[in-house]
Amino acid sequence: MVSSNDQPPKKPNPKLTVVAHMMTPGVVQIPGDVTVTEAASLLEREQMPCLLVKDTDLHFGLMTPSDIVKKVVALGLAPDDIEVRTIMSRPVHFIEYDRAADEATSLMMSSGAPILIVTKQEQPVGVLTARDLVLTPKRCHTHLPATIGVMDSDSQGARHQAIIVQLSHVGAMVQTPTLLLPGTRVFLNFSLPELTAPLTVTGTILDEYDALHDSGRTGTAGSPSVDVQFTGLTPTDQSRIKAWVLQNSPKSTDLS
Repeated sequence: MVSSNDQPPKKPNPKLTVVAHMMTPGVVQIPGDVTVTEAASLLEREQMPCLLVKDTDLHFGLMTPSDIVKKVVALGLAPDDIEVRTIMSRPVHFIEYDRAADEATSLMMSSGAPILIVTKQEQPVGVLTARDLVLTPKRCHTHLPATIGVMDSDSQGARHQAIIVQLSHVGAMVQTPTLLLPGTRVFLNFSLPELTAPLTVTGTILDEYDALHDSGRTGTAGSPSVDVQFTGLTPTDQSRIKAWVLQNSPKSTDLS
């Protein structure tokens, strides 16, 4: 994968909201010779903001609903006869998953691109839109007791005590003495204050964090932190977490 935003890797700061916290996980990739009709069906079925078109190893483009409307429908063209490579938007702008949200905003503003493809080690892992940056709340600093454990196939393994120190509807920063490596699939059990029903969510460890880099406001001193990106969250649980985060986030000051 060739990135138009060639940046050296760096360890993310847990006090920042990073791109992985806000992106839509997953990228649907298609070759350039797919017809517009096929691409439109795929967009609708996958409910993604765009498709990543890989025309050649070094030639990428994006196919969005807007491209179809403006470049095909509005001109009265037949979508069955047009390949996506002829109408895809270029260039594609990439950003690594561990970059700060402010960097994504700056890249969008400087390039004029409303969509960024998120990469991890130069491989596409998600999509970030301008709407995501506007509507996704920053993580709420909190101190919620929880249990965390490694997913063994589709079952839950042993549970370990943890503290959620940052929370949003797409992920959480969790302090735990348990060693959890990046890429590990985990489950997280916790309850939100004022809500009686506990939540059990699954996720993936994005990265490890050293306790010395933590904010110091919450959590257990000396416990390392891991960043959990939620996966397979139900719409109901997503709404519950989002409402709680919005209600408990600072309204006028940034505590990060």
